[in-house]
Formats: sequence, C-alpha cells, structure tokens
Amino acid sequence: MPDGSAVSKKVKAGPISADRLKSFVERIEKLEEERKAIGGDIRDVYSEAKGVGYDVKTMRKIISIRKQDAAERDEQEQLLDVYKHALGMV
Repeated sequence: MPDGSAVSKKVKAGPISADRLKSFVERIEKLEEERKAIGGDIRDVYSEAKGVGYDVKTMRKIISIRKQDAAERDEQEQLLDVYKHALGMV
C-alpha cells in the first residue's frame, strides 16, 4: 500500500482556458513547421556535399560520432574492435 510519499505526476484538470490552449497548440505547430524547414535545409546540405563528391553515409556517421563525448566515443570504438576481432574481420 502506498505511503503517500510519492508525488503524483498528474495535474488536476481545471477549467480549460481556450486562449491558453490555442496558444500552446499554435506554438507547437510553428515549431513543427520550423523543424520541417530545418530538416529540408539539412537534406539540401547533404545533397550539395554529395554533388561535389563526399560520401553522405560517412558524413552522417561522423556527425553522429562528433555528438559523443571522448570517453563514450573511445568506449564505442573499443567495443567495435572487440566485435570485429571476434568475427574475424580484422
């Protein structure tokens, strides 16, 4: 039986403010449109890079690696080496 120390994450629903709800919805819609536009811009940059001879798949991997901190990157590379050795790929 719960002891009451846990805090409920539910917020009691009170009267709905149509103006506030509309504001939230419109802000989300605007951000979704911006995300869509940015996604298109990113695709354009990859397309441009591909057009001048860069390998897009490798660029995506580099971008993924650059998001990691050094320790996480080293750990992942070491694990990859272990797996490659285990499979006779090295």
